[in-house]
Amino acid sequence: MTDIKAKEKRLEEILAQAGSIAVAFSAGVDSSYLAYTAHRVLGDRMAAVTVNAPSFPARELEESVQFCKEYGIKQVICDIDQLAVSGFRENPPDRCYHCKKAIFGIIRQTAEQNGIACIAEGSNTDDVSDYRPGLKAIDELGVISPLRMAGLSKSDIRTLSKEAGLDSWDKPSFACLATRIPYGDEITSEKLRMTELAEQRLFEHGFTQFRVRVHGDTARIELPQEDMPRILDTDIRSDVNGYFTQLGFRYISLDLGGYMTGSMNRQLK
Repeated sequence: MTDIKAKEKRLEEILAQAGSIAVAFSAGVDSSYLAYTAHRVLGDRMAAVTVNAPSFPARELEESVQFCKEYGIKQVICDIDQLAVSGFRENPPDRCYHCKKAIFGIIRQTAEQNGIACIAEGSNTDDVSDYRPGLKAIDELGVISPLRMAGLSKSDIRTLSKEAGLDSWDKPSFACLATRIPYGDEITSEKLRMTELAEQRLFEHGFTQFRVRVHGDTARIELPQEDMPRILDTDIRSDVNGYFTQLGFRYISLDLGGYMTGSMNRQLK
C-alpha cells in the first residue's frame, strides 16, 4: 500500500503542475478516478469532457452525468459523428488511431473554449501491453496520461478508487462498441445499436463482465467461465436467444473460450 500511496502522490503532483486540465471522461474505472482526483487537486480549474458518440452506450453516458453531479465536477458533453470520421467506418486495424484523433480534436477545442491549458486521458500502465493504436494519436496531440505517468496499474486504480469511496472501483472493464466488430467489417449505426441493445439485455440479467461480438448475422457472446452455467439456465437462455433474434441476429453463440479483452486483436497475429 505504501507503493500505491507514492504513486497517488506522484499523480497529484502531475495534476497540480498542469495548472488546469480537461479530462476525457467516459465514466470507466480509470477516467472516473482521474476526474475525481483532478477535481480534488484543481477544483474549478478542471472539467470532465464526455464525447457522446454512436459507439458510447447511453447507459455509460447517463452514468457519467450522475458521477459528475455527485462530486460537483463540471462536465461538458460534446457530440461526434464517428461514422463520418475517415478511417472509422472502414474499420481498419488502426481504426482507433483515426477515431482518437477526431475525438481529442473536439476535446482540445472544448478545452480552449473553457480556458483550459492541458488535456488528459485515463490509460494506465497495463494498457501498453495490448495493441492500442489510439495511444499513438494521444501522443501526437500532446495529450497527457497522468495515470500511466504516475505508474498506476488497473489494480492500483481499483484499490485507490475503493479507498476513496468511488462506486466505480469494481466496475467491469468496458471498451468502445466498435471493438465488437472484426477489423475489415464495415461499422454501421445498425451494428453498433444492435450490439448496445444486446449487451444491455445481458446487463439486465445480472451479468457484469461480457462482450457481444458481431460476426455478420452471428452474435458471439463472451462471458467469464463462471457465468456460463447461468446463461444456459432455460429461462435466461430462452430470453437472450429470443431478444437477440428480434434485434436481427440469425445465430447466437456462446464462446467456449470465455471472456477476453482485446480478443478481436487475435486476427492481427
